[in-house]
Amino acid sequence: MADYDYDVLVIGAGPGGYVAAIRAAQLGLRVACAESRETLGGTCLNVGCIPSKALLHASELYEEAKGGHMTKFGVEFTGVTLNLDQMHAEKAKAVKELTGGVEFLFKKNKVTWLKGKAAFQDAHTVDVEGQKVTAKNIVIATGSSVMPLPGVAVDQKTVVDSTGALEIPKVPEHMVVIGGGVIGLELGSVWRRLGAKVTVVEFVDQILPGFDGEVRRESAKLFKKQGMELKLSTKVTGVTVDNGVATVTVEPAAGGASETMTADAVLVSIGRKANVDGLNLEAIGLELNKRGQIETDHSFRTKVDGVWAIGDCVPGLMLAHKAEDEGVAVAENIAGQTGIINEDVIPSVVYTMPEIAGVGLTEEAAKDKGEIKVGKFPFAANSRAKTNRDTDGFVKIIADAKTDRVIGVWIVSSLAGTLIAEAAIAMEFGATSEDIAYTCHAHPTHAEAMKEAAMAVQGKPIHI
Repeated sequence: MADYDYDVLVIGAGPGGYVAAIRAAQLGLRVACAESRETLGGTCLNVGCIPSKALLHASELYEEAKGGHMTKFGVEFTGVTLNLDQMHAEKAKAVKELTGGVEFLFKKNKVTWLKGKAAFQDAHTVDVEGQKVTAKNIVIATGSSVMPLPGVAVDQKTVVDSTGALEIPKVPEHMVVIGGGVIGLELGSVWRRLGAKVTVVEFVDQILPGFDGEVRRESAKLFKKQGMELKLSTKVTGVTVDNGVATVTVEPAAGGASETMTADAVLVSIGRKANVDGLNLEAIGLELNKRGQIETDHSFRTKVDGVWAIGDCVPGLMLAHKAEDEGVAVAENIAGQTGIINEDVIPSVVYTMPEIAGVGLTEEAAKDKGEIKVGKFPFAANSRAKTNRDTDGFVKIIADAKTDRVIGVWIVSSLAGTLIAEAAIAMEFGATSEDIAYTCHAHPTHAEAMKEAAMAVQGKPIHI
């Protein structure tokens, strides 16, 4: 039997990679993780999920205080000002705490951190900054990076990507966001709340591609109400920068007359692509699919024996929690156990205000598969939302017409990201709408809207 340095070598220490490494170590395997960043946690902890949520929360607090929203509750403020430097400092503090926490967990679980980029020499050997490392199993968990827009140069000053948008040193007067997806809307909403005029340019006819159609329309209506300008069915044909001022040229997606906008910040947010460059996959004969991703089977094995892959570099939703679950599953499979995840029950959340969340099929996709029943309940009729003056949005439940099994849930609400967990658990256990409807929910809570939407599937909600 060959003698290897490690049982498992994980390439990448993002949410998928570090979780895979820790779980493998918990299962008694000798584990190393190659990561070239100075801190662990990947894009999510360093320049993605975590710092963006810190800014989202801080900007929401600022708008609440500055905009007089609390006055009706008897909480009055005068002279509210923005300390953007402190906002950035608190964001950095949260990032440092969490990345440091992952490093602590590596030490606790005896995971070796190999600092540097890994490149394959053969299926069981990689080079990490000149160091030859062997492993019986190698897990590729290299994540994804910002997809560039041809002809638009990102300088991280005037034209920024999602990383640069987290570090803007002053509030722009006008920010143009190229792309109406999750990241563009989240970061655009931060700077709108802090005082910028924000224009979102989206190539297709609605924001949030891939989300439920009704949710997309409702979200667009709410963002417009908040003051965000949406230019739909519009494409960007060029961006030039002169002395810190960007000129953005756009035209109808279907073709037509062009127009220009000036902005002091342009955020390019058109999607992400798998990080596979530099891995030297040619050395092991591993080819990519048409989208530049690594194909695997349901166990996360690639076609090369001993090489596995998870997270953003494989097909599927590019979400941190999906990568985490895959990290646990791949470690358990390597250890001889049965690690699986249900690709049909992975929630997606947009952390704007209100939040937007969904799990399972959209109404459109569900109709394509067969006959369905839909129940919907507005937060305007929910007691807790009413008392909190937090009535935007609704819960929508989609059930199979014959079996009543829940196959999709979509929520627009300030608490959508938390509420969607109930839907995911229900769907994982094969719940029917009746199961949810007959489950007692505490009063008064936003969660009662889930129960009422389930009752509405049968046409019998109580409070509307």
